[in-house]
Amino acid sequence: MKTNSAEYQTVTKALGFLDEHWKEHPDLSTIASHVGLSASHFHRLFSGWTGTSPKRFMDALAHADARASLLEGLSVLDATYEAGLSSPGRLHDLFIAFEAATPGEAKARGRGLCFIWGVAACPFGLAIMLLSPRGLSALGFADEGDELSVFEDLKSRYPAATFVRDDAKAQALGKDIFKGGKTVPLALYGTPWQRQVWRALLAIPPGRTTRYGALAEKVCSKAAARAVGAAVGRNPVSWLIPCHRVLGADGRLTGYHWGVERKRSMLVYEAITA
Repeated sequence: MKTNSAEYQTVTKALGFLDEHWKEHPDLSTIASHVGLSASHFHRLFSGWTGTSPKRFMDALAHADARASLLEGLSVLDATYEAGLSSPGRLHDLFIAFEAATPGEAKARGRGLCFIWGVAACPFGLAIMLLSPRGLSALGFADEGDELSVFEDLKSRYPAATFVRDDAKAQALGKDIFKGGKTVPLALYGTPWQRQVWRALLAIPPGRTTRYGALAEKVCSKAAARAVGAAVGRNPVSWLIPCHRVLGADGRLTGYHWGVERKRSMLVYEAITA
């Protein structure tokens, strides 16, 4: 955890500035001047606290904004300018850097991809999985009778993809996931910022919990709590990336996509087995 108060205040101020001005793509000197530091000093400080450069952080914000615009139906050109980028070529470069897909492929929302999906019994009801050729891409949970609605929820991430059901394959993978002993290959699609938050989730030991503010401070600073919360919410592989170990500011079990009761069961299960 960061303890230097002056550095914390500086990074907090910089994050606030970037949150308001990222579409203007301020250069390093402009951001450094805003917080009263030289460009080189600020770059070292910001990178040390956030794990990425100011430019990379702004690129992540631009990519997230453009991706949302594309999925809302905007053209590549309109999404480019909505994100404050200079050309569709720049948008193309961002998408390749952040998710190894072009803007057109992202807008296609899975067209050309074939996922295997299946249902497996697990300690928390039924596990619903999406498997790409490279590994597990999504894991959610359902009660008896809700399998198809949860599948539709996961499928909505890739509505133009094709899906083939194979419960036997899901059940075999479920044994590896919930009984341990084997590494489960993952095929995750996320920005460097999201992956940084997911790594922080993985650092929370089984049987332990944290709060959103503390998680944000661990990742970079409390000023990034909103961005951290959004990244937690985008976790596509529940349980394996343990977003259930994060509690609300008041310690309550809040904000779990698969239900608060299931979150409570997961925490009790871990406390016992840990």
